[in-house]
Amino acid sequence: MDATEPVLVPLRAGDPRALARAISWVENGHPAARPLMAALWPTLGRAEVIGLTGAPGAGKSTLTDQLARALRKEGRKVGILAVDPTSPYTGGAILGDRIRMARASEDDGIFIRSMATRGALGGLARATQDAIDLLDAAGFDTVIVETVGVGQDEVDVVACVQTCCVVLVPGLGDGVQAIKAGIMEVADLFILNKADRDGADLVEQEVEGLKSLGPIGLDPGWDPPVKRTIASTGEGVAELITAIRAHGAWLRQGDGLARKAKARARLRLEALLAEEAARRAKAKAGDAKLEALIADIAARKLDPYAAVDELLR
Repeated sequence: MDATEPVLVPLRAGDPRALARAISWVENGHPAARPLMAALWPTLGRAEVIGLTGAPGAGKSTLTDQLARALRKEGRKVGILAVDPTSPYTGGAILGDRIRMARASEDDGIFIRSMATRGALGGLARATQDAIDLLDAAGFDTVIVETVGVGQDEVDVVACVQTCCVVLVPGLGDGVQAIKAGIMEVADLFILNKADRDGADLVEQEVEGLKSLGPIGLDPGWDPPVKRTIASTGEGVAELITAIRAHGAWLRQGDGLARKAKARARLRLEALLAEEAARRAKAKAGDAKLEALIADIAARKLDPYAAVDELLR
């Protein structure tokens, strides 16, 4: 029997246990992960993929919960991937997102998975992209990827979604926290959350001021709007969904979706190529040679670039 069959058939039927198992396979590099993804590949690309990123404390998890519940009222199945920091004590994902999304997690039409840096052997972006595809294959209409907007891994994650929302909030010290996080360039839409707080007008003015200096976002033909929300009460969520769909419609009018798909394919191919090249080079060299090279680099007998050249010969 095909090693993927016990997971493949129930996964396509939307079974949450099969889905959870498949995501664990791609995170941990299980031998069946590759044939599973290959079997699913021709049928993928149906799900709407939304990214939410921003500084810690911006209310992304509460906002994700509200978005998911609003979409469920429309009859849509929603998958949530919470890209968590890794616990320094257990090595696993910190599950605060699941606690804050408790109401959403009680709905059978909502699937929540935390993605930990430690679990993604080939890189967090690669594992998250695979998980998006698995949710798509399981029949989820919308996939929401929530991540902290810091670090290259997270920028790579949000760069592969269809609509990326950067969440800002008044009162965190910086008017536009996204500048320091390095995520302004991936914004398709700005969400000013906790908009009932003092300073909301100032944050919006600063975003508009930055936009006036030149194009922001991955596509210079799109002007990222600023939408205000109060996630704790759900205020502004309906308008946010309308704005997300307006961006999706704009992508479909031209070649936007095709360009997004190509950018995602490039990111994915390069990540897999780097992963496979590293795996083969290490396997060919063997543990003894690797340790010898590491010792030589540490002792300043060999520079790291020369060591890589030797491994790739």
